Amino acid sequence: MTCRAAVIGAGAAGLAAVKAMLDAELEVVAYEKGDRPGGLWLRDNSSGLSPAYASLHTNTSKARTQFADFPMPREWPDYPSADLMARYLADYAETFGLTKHIRFRTTVVSVERDAEAGVWTVTTDAGDRERFDAVVVANGHNWDPRLPEPPYPGTFDGLQLHAHEYRTPDVFRDRRVLVVGMGNSAMDIAVDASYVSHGPVLLSARHGTHIIPKYLFGRPSDVTGGVLAVLPWRIRQRIAETMLRLAVGTPQRYGLPAPSGGLLQNHPTVSDTILHRITHGEVAPRPGIVRLDGKRVVFADGTSDPVDVIVWATGYRVTIPFLSRRWIGDDPEKLPLYKRVFHLDEPSLAFVGLMQSTGAALPVVEVQAKLAAAYFSGSYGLPSPQEQRRAVARAFRRAVARWGKDRRPMMRIDFDEYVADLPREIKAGRARLRRGVARPFTPARREETTA
Repeated sequence: MTCRAAVIGAGAAGLAAVKAMLDAELEVVAYEKGDRPGGLWLRDNSSGLSPAYASLHTNTSKARTQFADFPMPREWPDYPSADLMARYLADYAETFGLTKHIRFRTTVVSVERDAEAGVWTVTTDAGDRERFDAVVVANGHNWDPRLPEPPYPGTFDGLQLHAHEYRTPDVFRDRRVLVVGMGNSAMDIAVDASYVSHGPVLLSARHGTHIIPKYLFGRPSDVTGGVLAVLPWRIRQRIAETMLRLAVGTPQRYGLPAPSGGLLQNHPTVSDTILHRITHGEVAPRPGIVRLDGKRVVFADGTSDPVDVIVWATGYRVTIPFLSRRWIGDDPEKLPLYKRVFHLDEPSLAFVGLMQSTGAALPVVEVQAKLAAAYFSGSYGLPSPQEQRRAVARAFRRAVARWGKDRRPMMRIDFDEYVADLPREIKAGRARLRRGVARPFTPARREETTA
């Protein structure tokens, strides 16, 4: 019997999952809240979940961002815009015939397991219910804004917005602007605002990060760094930090706080423009905030500045609203998954994209989708539950040693190691089946649809 799989989401992760399922000759239905494929890259996505703004470009080069099965056009720039990425994903969906398997403008409200029948029931906001042998969660984790917790003391009389709400710099025109954060969005927004704001844009952060230019030695910086991928990460770190120091100096040289961890440990910011705007006085670094004081903001060094607009570029929560705590616990960021794909208690529940990568997301979700499809098609066998749990524990210990306990260690992966590892894992799973030490996934007998 052919496996029937549900995919939740039609962004990059969901599209990769649908393609992989079809390539494995499975029956697949995808659910997408928006009206088109593309997810967060669609600036006008009807779902309202996209954080894409007008100036957004990838921070990884096209050679390291593209799907292996669908190279980007050679004439495209090294760092495509959000609009080009949306077009790329739409072309991907069209080329491989994915769109007809996607139900747009459909929100999944619950996914429940019937253990006795061995099936999953997916319920939508319209009240429709369908049963599946397997479920792939691909709803992304850059759409539920995270604000400072707890909030800073005091009150603020001006405008506050999260980076998720930002679209164009018009909101900053002739206003005094403070951007809080050191990630890619924070830097982009600070640069955008600096061309229209009243006075320099203030850039505040409690902790620093490494800032990498988009080009090093005449090549995209991630391509340059990728050459070192065969080396252990500690050695790669020393070499990469030396290269970066020679190319641009340290963040402290520009008045920014020192990075809180080494390169390849904390997530770097990739920007060609932020250092330029700082050195020209159009962006002014500030330390962390102590309190809000009406029309002013007080910082940790005792200084204060008048501010009209605060942009909180403080990241996102991981939210999976359609799964109960039975499946994701109290905090989805801490959810243990075998190879960051399979649920340890029920591997017919798989996740594509629930990870924090040191590189681009698309190649990662592509290999994750192929691993899930191999299992659901019966061509790949998982190791025993005990082996899976030991593997997850080992990966977690390594992640904590590298990234620390407070940086989503359960979700962390090394891009190059991971993308190379999953094809090997598929081969290992096929060998397990041949040796008879693993069982293939077997779809349950079920009614196809219930109303």
